[in-house]
Amino acid sequence: KDQSREFLDDNRHLWLRSQKMTAIMKIRSTYLFAREEFFQKEGFYKFDAPVLQPNQCEGGSTLFEVKYYKDKTYLSQSWQLYAESAIFSLEKIYNHGPTFRAEKSKTSRHLSEFWMAEMEAAWFDLDDVTEFAKKELKYCIQKVLEKHEDDLKVLESDVSKLKQVVKKKWPTITYRAALKILKDKEKLNVTFGKDLRTIEETHLMRQFDTPVVVTNYPKAVMAFYKPHDPKKPDEALCFDMLAPGGLEVVGGSQRSVDIKELEESLKRDGEDPKDYNFYMDLRKYGSVPHSGYGVGIERVLSWICNLDNVKDAIAFPRTMIRFSP
Repeated sequence: KDQSREFLDDNRHLWLRSQKMTAIMKIRSTYLFAREEFFQKEGFYKFDAPVLQPNQCEGGSTLFEVKYYKDKTYLSQSWQLYAESAIFSLEKIYNHGPTFRAEKSKTSRHLSEFWMAEMEAAWFDLDDVTEFAKKELKYCIQKVLEKHEDDLKVLESDVSKLKQVVKKKWPTITYRAALKILKDKEKLNVTFGKDLRTIEETHLMRQFDTPVVVTNYPKAVMAFYKPHDPKKPDEALCFDMLAPGGLEVVGGSQRSVDIKELEESLKRDGEDPKDYNFYMDLRKYGSVPHSGYGVGIERVLSWICNLDNVKDAIAFPRTMIRFSP
C-alpha cells in the first residue's frame, strides 16, 4: 500500500497477485460473462469486426496509425461502421473487443487501449436504445452483486448503495436540461454547443444517486453518423450515460440514414466522403432505422469497484506514457 503508482505499474505482472487486483479481475470476469448471458437471452447474435480499419469513427485526431505492408491503416476506434453492415442480415448484434484512442491525456479516466462492449440493433430508436442500455447495466451489476459481495467489500465499495442503484429508476434528461441543472444547482454556466467535459459531468452527477442518461447533445460537435433531431435540428439523436461520480460509461445514438447529411458532416470533419463509400452503400441499397451504443468496460468497473483510477480496471494498462510490461 505504501508503493507509488508508478512502481506498481512497473511491476504490474506481480501486482496482479495482490488482494485488490485479484478482486477486480474476478469481478471483471463475472461482469463480462453476465453481459454475454444478457445478450443471448435478448436474442442477439455475437458479431466480430476487424481491428485494423481504414477509416476513423470517433475523430481522426485520436487514430493510431499502423504500417500495413506497403500501405497504412488504423487501429479500431469502434466496431460500429462494420456493425451497421451486419444488422441488415442479423438484425440484433453485440460485441466485446479492444478499442484504441490516441488521446493525449494523462487523467485517471483515460486509457489508450481499452475494451468496448458494443451493440447495434435494427428498428431501435433513441428511446429504445437508452432504455436497453439501462437494462443491460442493471443486469450485469446484479450478477456481480450476487457473486462478489466479499470482493466488493475488499475494494471498499458500498454494496448496499449498489443494491439500491439496481432497484431504482435511472432518469433520462436532455443536454439542455443538464445545462439548466448546472446553472441552477451548481452555479456553472455552460453555453449551448459545448460538449460536457469531466468537470461539468462531475458537477451534474452531484444531483443524482443513480446513473443518468443525457440525450440530444449539440449536433455541431457530434460524430458524423449521429443524425439531427427533426424537431430540433441543432440537436443530435444521441446519448451518454453518466455514472455517480461523473464517469461517462456509455455512449450511443440513433444512426443517420440520410446520405446527404452524412456527406456534409464528414466534410465538416475534414473527411473525404469517398473514403466511406461502403458505409454510404448501406443507405444507398436500402436501409432501416437502427441504433447502437458502446459501454466502456473499464469505466463501469471503475465505478462499481470504487476505484480511484480506471487503470486498475484492466490487467495491463496502456496509456500515453506506458506500453509495458
